[in-house]
Amino acid sequence: MARANGIDICYQTLGDRGSPAIMLVMGLGMQLIAWPDAFCESLVGSGFRVIRFDNRDVGHSTHIDWRQRPRLLLSIARGVLGLPVRSPYRLSDMADDAIGLLDALQIARAHLVGASMGGMIAQCMAARYPDRLLSLTSIMSSSGNWRVACGKPAVLRQLLRRPARPDDPSSQLDHLMRVFGVIGSPGFPSDQADLREQLARAIRRANYPAGHYQQLLAIIAAGDRRRELAKIRTPTLVIHGADDPLVPVAAGYDTAQHIAGARLAIIRGMGHDLPLAVQKLLLQAVVSHCRDAEVAAVSVPESRRST
Repeated sequence: MARANGIDICYQTLGDRGSPAIMLVMGLGMQLIAWPDAFCESLVGSGFRVIRFDNRDVGHSTHIDWRQRPRLLLSIARGVLGLPVRSPYRLSDMADDAIGLLDALQIARAHLVGASMGGMIAQCMAARYPDRLLSLTSIMSSSGNWRVACGKPAVLRQLLRRPARPDDPSSQLDHLMRVFGVIGSPGFPSDQADLREQLARAIRRANYPAGHYQQLLAIIAAGDRRRELAKIRTPTLVIHGADDPLVPVAAGYDTAQHIAGARLAIIRGMGHDLPLAVQKLLLQAVVSHCRDAEVAAVSVPESRRST
């Protein structure tokens, strides 16, 4: 545990303390263990020090007690119309949490990889703290532009549904299996037994349903962030699934378009999850991008000295 930005953050580090740090930021309602162990171990094997952590309101990090009942449908409607939305915190607060964790770990600069909501948090970090990042990888995320970021209605309805018996772990598990059944990668189907065990592991570790909705409010309240993305100068890779039913691939194109010099990688058959075959593709892309950014960081000062 680390104290950062006024809250307690549960984190895990893997790898040599002297290796370049790579921070992994997970998405809506997902815990640090949603970053697959094998993926993290492969990053360590590629020469990185990996940091994964629970965002606020999930896992073992601080749960925010907001004494208001989220009115999600009204908030979504206000967000689409560009009207103010009440939320217990913003994406910018979650970005400050992550920077605070880097401070607590005494890490001056890190590569940053964010998935879904984690990509939005990572984008905020890159726009607000450019001196703290070595590179940015935004995966299956968006700029907050509602015109391109809205998923299929059936998928959104499933995402917003509650388990039939909210206090029953087996009902929670069935609900999550249905969610991943509609957001999964059609070209890279997950092993259903493995997926069920991963989700059951998360339910056993921690369960705070209110946090899911409060994080969703933070996303909605952040609104359109395209102007903020235009400030990013960190070497950026945008990765998106061509078959993402939750955050359409158009959101990936839109994100890359609004970050100067961003590279875009579209993965056919990828939805809104991280099955093993997708992990292997992500690993190759992320490692290559980080190494290119490290080379660029060294070569720029040298070129300036030569002039």
